[in-house]
Amino acid sequence: MTKAEWDEWIPRQMAGYAEHIAASGEMSEADAWAKARADTARSFHAGFGTPGQLVFQLIAGDAKVGAIWIGVPGPSPDQQMAWVYTIEVDPAYRGRDYGRAAMVLAEDEARRHGMTSLGLNVHGQNTVARSLYDSLGYQVMALQMKKPL
Repeated sequence: MTKAEWDEWIPRQMAGYAEHIAASGEMSEADAWAKARADTARSFHAGFGTPGQLVFQLIAGDAKVGAIWIGVPGPSPDQQMAWVYTIEVDPAYRGRDYGRAAMVLAEDEARRHGMTSLGLNVHGQNTVARSLYDSLGYQVMALQMKKPL
């Protein structure tokens, strides 16, 4: 992703993150936005090109169909897991294997950076994403459940 593309993407990423946090019911919309701003500032502490933060534009022909953000820790014997923070495919392009291609890219990049595993979070109600990750061999590591009262 170029700097100009990143400048356009980062506010969308932050808004989507804040929306997911607020939708979980764990905090108010204002608090969700504060957390999204703080987490994004921490992750991209050096702005575009922050070491360990890889953001790719997903392209099909001439069309921009989405983006993927991968966090890769520095080399360390106890830090061998990269993390997919965000994967987004434009709704008009969903169901065409762009998400699968993005995840394969993430796996390749993680290996290229010496990682031995790749993790991600997925919302329980996102059955399409869960199905994709299952088909790629991802395993559930933890499961949080909640019942509104």
